[in-house]
Amino acid sequence: MTGGANTAALPRTRSARGLVDLVFRARELSLVIALAALVGVTAAANPNFLSGQGIEDILLNTAILALLAVGQSMVVITRNLDLSVGSVVGLVAFVTGDMLASGWGVVPGVALGVAVGAACGLLNGLLVSLCRVPALVVTLGTLYVIQGVCHYIAHGRQINAADLPPGLLALGNGAVLGVPYLPLITLAFMLAIGYYLRAYPSGREFYAIGSSPEAARLAGVPVRRRVLVAYLVSGCLAGLAGVLWLARFGTVIADSANGWELLVISAVVVGGVAITGGVGSVYGAALGALLLTTIGSALVVLRVNPFWQQAITGALLLLAISVDRVLALRVARLLRRRSRHG
Repeated sequence: MTGGANTAALPRTRSARGLVDLVFRARELSLVIALAALVGVTAAANPNFLSGQGIEDILLNTAILALLAVGQSMVVITRNLDLSVGSVVGLVAFVTGDMLASGWGVVPGVALGVAVGAACGLLNGLLVSLCRVPALVVTLGTLYVIQGVCHYIAHGRQINAADLPPGLLALGNGAVLGVPYLPLITLAFMLAIGYYLRAYPSGREFYAIGSSPEAARLAGVPVRRRVLVAYLVSGCLAGLAGVLWLARFGTVIADSANGWELLVISAVVVGGVAITGGVGSVYGAALGALLLTTIGSALVVLRVNPFWQQAITGALLLLAISVDRVLALRVARLLRRRSRHG
């Protein structure tokens, strides 16, 4: 009797999962439509917006933000948060630039940057997963600690492009077949992490944790280990983003990427990753980053006051959170109705 009940419940579970996926895929489709409308309106007002240089600038400006959003989305899916990514980018950019200016090779410099980011992510992950300190408190604290360390190391100095090896600068400004390296690097990591989260059982466990940490723990999911991995991945990608920031701009100071943590979270949430965890994808997060970057570029082309970019970003963030809440409530009601009639 019990086996029959479980067998009957299995299709309903799969149906519920399919319904949730369908709803939030529609959310990503709406982002594509909004992006297309924005580009169309801006190009109609100023045809230079879709010039080769204009498109390349958008891709380059999106690449680092999207890379950070991909790492942040893994953390948010587990119902956590990482506010320290902006300060990690600044620290890595300066430390890596300092080492490269003193004679290090490009490969050791990149490895150092990723290692520093990984160490910051590991610290956050250990405090959140093992010590069970709230993620908001931990990452807000490490944000200020990392900024302080960076200012102590910098002592008011500045890293200049003239001091960096040409190989690193080529990474930030070069291209293959006309496509810049930076968006290709971001695309590779986005596809790899997105495939892992959807195709592997261990990847789907991140969603289970975000949906209900207690239920995931009772089901045998190693919750602490998965949360630690999420922060470690976020830290590694923030470290890589710091290296790419250095390669892209060449000149860095101690507070590079200051304030980017909120921009990254905005991209993730606007991209359909629910702030309450368990829902969303890295593809949507990257789309959110592309949308926010395109809005900024469109406002510049249309000669609109830059203040409106922050206002629009804030409005989109509030709208995305409201939409997530409404969709979650409607899906929950629909699933309860199906359960009663199933």
